[in-house]
Amino acid sequence: MIRKVLPEDAKNIADIYNTYIEHTTITFETSPVSEEEMRNRIRQISSHYPYFVYETDGEVVGYCYAHQWKEKEAYSNTAETTIYLKNDQCGKGIGHKLMDTLINACKEAGMHALIACITVPNEASVKLHEALGFRQVSRFYEVGYKFGRRLDIYDFERIL
Repeated sequence: MIRKVLPEDAKNIADIYNTYIEHTTITFETSPVSEEEMRNRIRQISSHYPYFVYETDGEVVGYCYAHQWKEKEAYSNTAETTIYLKNDQCGKGIGHKLMDTLINACKEAGMHALIACITVPNEASVKLHEALGFRQVSRFYEVGYKFGRRLDIYDFERIL
């Protein structure tokens, strides 16, 4: 079931996200996030942008949200998207359902463009975003450094 995020989801969301922080290059964040920090992030983001969770049997197994892409006023109708799933939930269509919900909510909120920043390599995320109508518009080389590796990112865009 997809629903709007609640502050009480912070622990489950932090647990999902911290797995990516600690074991992957998918996020460039390098230190685990506390439950309280995640609760603060949820409050900040969800007060301005759509933020959803996917719940199965009472457990949050994935989440997605839109957030500010750039600070300047002229970018106010553009948002960056973020999505994370528990590892054992990947490949089940949950990501597609979450992102469909997010895209529709962004349209309803008057957004014009969505940006997805994807670490190279991350074929699952590339395929998901392409299936949702995003297209690659840039590649930045060696802009991140994690686990002793220089990392590239792709930017994907979808005009709503």
